[in-house]
Amino acid sequence: MPAYLLALDQGTTSSRAIVFDDGGNTVAIAQEEFTQHFPSPGLVEHDAEEIWTTQLRVAREALAEAGLQADDIAAIGITNQRETSLLWDRTTGEPVGPAIVWQDRRTADFCRDLETAGHAPRIQEITGLVIDAYFSGSKIRWMLDHHEGARERAERGELAFGTIDTWLVWKLTGGRLHLTDATNASRTLLCDLRTTDWSDEMLALLDIPRSLLPEIRDSSEVYGETDPGIFGAPIRIAGIAGDQHAALFGQACHSPGMAKNTYGTGCFALMHTGENPIVSRHRLLSTVAWRIGGKTEYALEGSVFIAGAVVQWLRDQLGMIRSSDEIEALASEVEDNGGVYFVPAFAGLGAPYWDSYARGTITGLTRGSNRSHIARAALEGIVYQTGDVIRAMCDDSGISLKELRVDGGATANGLLMQMQADLLGVPVVRARTSEITALGAAYLAGLALGVWPDRDTIAANWAEDSRFVPGPGQSRMQEQLAAWEDAVRRTRG
Repeated sequence: MPAYLLALDQGTTSSRAIVFDDGGNTVAIAQEEFTQHFPSPGLVEHDAEEIWTTQLRVAREALAEAGLQADDIAAIGITNQRETSLLWDRTTGEPVGPAIVWQDRRTADFCRDLETAGHAPRIQEITGLVIDAYFSGSKIRWMLDHHEGARERAERGELAFGTIDTWLVWKLTGGRLHLTDATNASRTLLCDLRTTDWSDEMLALLDIPRSLLPEIRDSSEVYGETDPGIFGAPIRIAGIAGDQHAALFGQACHSPGMAKNTYGTGCFALMHTGENPIVSRHRLLSTVAWRIGGKTEYALEGSVFIAGAVVQWLRDQLGMIRSSDEIEALASEVEDNGGVYFVPAFAGLGAPYWDSYARGTITGLTRGSNRSHIARAALEGIVYQTGDVIRAMCDDSGISLKELRVDGGATANGLLMQMQADLLGVPVVRARTSEITALGAAYLAGLALGVWPDRDTIAANWAEDSRFVPGPGQSRMQEQLAAWEDAVRRTRG
């Protein structure tokens, strides 16, 4: 009988559950969107209870669709939107206010004050990160200071902090386990990158009690079992990784120099750099790739805050398209952008700029500009932002990229992928499996139980779907770089 793995893929806009077999094939999938809350400009929140109920519902739906019971599942692997943060009561399990989403900018002024005070070099040395509202640390401090009595309750040990992986494990185990893995911990601004333990120095700087924090565990190990009442029988939980780390693992980028880019709500490029972290000269992030068997491997990461979300914006806010998949045909109606550049800095700019105050800008509009030019410029904005990150990554690591493995919903857009290959000058390779992030979580869980004996076996499962090689558009994309950089300058600050 084949072994089955259940992957819980809790993302920024939807909760998903996927059942995989031991060949890495998708057996069943269920997905449900949940509410996005925007209480004021720059603020983004989620209802943690809605995240839990949607995630539980799709997990049960996926099992039912696959015709499987809890006893048929070897293990659960969890992958999650990172940096999104919440506090909850250890006794009741009730959240202390909404979860603050990774896109939220409410702590930008606090982060600027830390940088002005000269803390940036030391913070990068300890955590591998830059000072930005993106990460969990400043969010935790904000919650402690703005929810009545939260700081006092935290100091008495009454509250728990978690990113979404920690919240799901807590709920799945009926509050028995309060833990995270090294990948998610490395995104909090509180973790020492080299020891993969909480940093007392960072906790003191941000004034956060250690008693709030979960235990940091490997990315692949048996943590415990679900409460029997949830699925009818206990299921082992054996893999956890933040979404981008899970995608890196699922893409079989297991060796230094291999890189992937995920095109989702945002764009996230990671390059495996080996067993020693690289301190970036270009304000990229040094992050834990994964920790397995107590051994930590590292990656360089560049985060683009708005990628696929710009297509959603054209659909929902401007009504320019009825569905996201119409964007490719619309953008293909023109041969070039007509001098229009679109920098989608709706939530500030991520790497390598880290400008919390940048805002979305369209430049170069003339009377001849039409919606096709804007659509093409929106796609090019995703391509150019990724190019900015990849160039910085190669310079930091001294590695010349040979190919870029890609995943995420936007990779279905052939025009986008071709423009990316043209800009980078290397093949862009789309994996055959579209569910790479969830598959990475399943691989980590299965690895802990011997479903797959080693990483070489996992890598042998990887196969490409399509390969986009640099073509005639390469020179045009390169020629437009200066105009793109000018558009970014106009956007900043």
